[in-house]
Amino acid sequence: MLGNELLNDSEHARHVILFGIAILAKKLWYWLGCLWEWSFLLSNETILLFLHGVGDGDPDDGWKMRLTETLVDVGYPKLDTVEVITPKYAHSLRGSDDNDPLPPLTIKQPQREAAKKNRRDFERRIGAIEYRLGRHDQGNGRAGADTVVNLAVGLPPFRQADNYLNNPQIRAQVLNRILKLLPDAGRVVIVGHSLGSVIAADLVRRLPVGLEVAGMVTIGSPLANGNFDVDKLRETLREPPTNLAWWVNFWNVHDPVAAHRGVSSVFPWMIDCRIQTNLSLRVHDAEEYLADETVATAIGFALFGSRSKELAGTDSGLDIPMDSAERLALLALRYAHLTEMRLEGDQQDRFAGALRHVQAAVVDDIRRRNDAERRPMPSEVARLAFDLSDPHSAAPEPLPSSHMTRDEAVIPLTILAAENVIRPFEISISREKWQESMKELTAEMGLGSQFGADVFTAAKHAQEALAAGFGMNWIKWGALGAGAAALVVATGGLVLAAGAGLAGAAVITSALAAFGPGGMMGGLITAGALATAGGGGIAFSLASPGTTADTVAAVFERQLAAAILRQRNNLDQDPSFWRILVETEIEVRRQYERLDEFSDESAQSLKELKRKIEAIERALDYLRSNGLEPPLPSSASDKTP
Repeated sequence: MLGNELLNDSEHARHVILFGIAILAKKLWYWLGCLWEWSFLLSNETILLFLHGVGDGDPDDGWKMRLTETLVDVGYPKLDTVEVITPKYAHSLRGSDDNDPLPPLTIKQPQREAAKKNRRDFERRIGAIEYRLGRHDQGNGRAGADTVVNLAVGLPPFRQADNYLNNPQIRAQVLNRILKLLPDAGRVVIVGHSLGSVIAADLVRRLPVGLEVAGMVTIGSPLANGNFDVDKLRETLREPPTNLAWWVNFWNVHDPVAAHRGVSSVFPWMIDCRIQTNLSLRVHDAEEYLADETVATAIGFALFGSRSKELAGTDSGLDIPMDSAERLALLALRYAHLTEMRLEGDQQDRFAGALRHVQAAVVDDIRRRNDAERRPMPSEVARLAFDLSDPHSAAPEPLPSSHMTRDEAVIPLTILAAENVIRPFEISISREKWQESMKELTAEMGLGSQFGADVFTAAKHAQEALAAGFGMNWIKWGALGAGAAALVVATGGLVLAAGAGLAGAAVITSALAAFGPGGMMGGLITAGALATAGGGGIAFSLASPGTTADTVAAVFERQLAAAILRQRNNLDQDPSFWRILVETEIEVRRQYERLDEFSDESAQSLKELKRKIEAIERALDYLRSNGLEPPLPSSASDKTP
């Protein structure tokens, strides 16, 4: 025993040292990357390109003054520090003065794997900007609105739009006029208003190859109207261009040009945001849009990055103990980060992107729950927060998990082996990689790597014992989430045994209400509750027609895995497991006998009950065959026949 303890201690120390080295190396690499990026930004200042709509092109630049005011209101610097390019092409829209050809498409679309990577990288950036600005709102259009816009284009005040759409020479002249004002390399933020949004979309793939579009914001855009599909623009922009970081379109509820909808109906890879101003004759004006703080936030973020007040307001938390939900969350995130380190190439890239979103959501959910309960954020949780809306911000790694006794670790580790720790994302990873990560996790916890191997061995044996006839994969608990969560709420006396902070159905129900059943935290809490279910109502609830046979099998599979893990490590068994199996079997058979008397033999309800009975019998048989049947009470065993 002493030798094993020394071996575990030395193994634990080695993992802590290796982890420290890995953290230092990662930090160094991160800061070197930051220094490179900062030097790049200093030498390549971001340019703001504003593209106006029809009319005289706003000669007084009233849009600029309004945007400056709103940027300051939301915490960004004034535009004085930014180079602003405002091409004036109102005259060009009225007629052609030269015969310049249409500028070519300089930004080529990637193919195959490169195209997939480009789309995935874009989705990560657009997801981050949506997280910052608010939920995507495409709108649903308004009856007759397209007809109004189509008629308006033919009227004299809007003749410029008709010229751009239908006169190739005028279109070429406008695009060339803009391109002559732009540098060959650097970063540009494009803001396009009304017809300017059409010109922006037409321009983005014709920019110099060295010019990166740090963000594109369109306001009051008619691009969803079929008449504005200039030169098959929708086909040209079927996929996001490789030079475009993100594109957000803002539409005003009262703007007749936007027609009560965004433009993602024709460019589904970008996002729309809805704003609402007072109804007036100026509702379509650029100044009305640029007075909106959400619009200014998008432009400011593209120009300046995160606001200074956001960077300075990081909550370091308090040095207080974590409750069971917080400990379980950190354990899951640590397990996920260890798994990420074992992946390579495209799989690692996708997993890392998913983990960023999951970690941000978990920390945000815990913060909201704690705020509602007037509970401070523990420092170990607070340090994991980061700005998800900034694609360059690193997601901090959780520290090595704190020590647990083996008995305390049985349930949370059994849960982690079964749960998808990047839920709601789904990425297929080999069982071997998950197991190696579990072994490293248990070594860090001072339990030894063999305990992590035992977790997966127990899971495998439990699956083999119960999966016949169900076709269940161990890593599939999330697929049963809705039914399992409903079962948790409906049953009494469910306890998350991993931590003393959660006890009873009221607390479990409260936790599910705070975190929701759909995310990673909801899945963990549901799985933990059902893996330790011991209340009097659980047998009746499992036997209920509202609980599927798959859910019953999943519940008992987790509980059986925990029992096998305890046996492999000479830990005391949970006596309630056998009792619940027996009580559930009695209740299911009673249900079966009641329905069988009058129902058709082929009735689906009878088939479900048969499958439940089969799962229970298999679990009981395994316990009997492997010495896990509880002994008779001493008073009963001492009686003579």
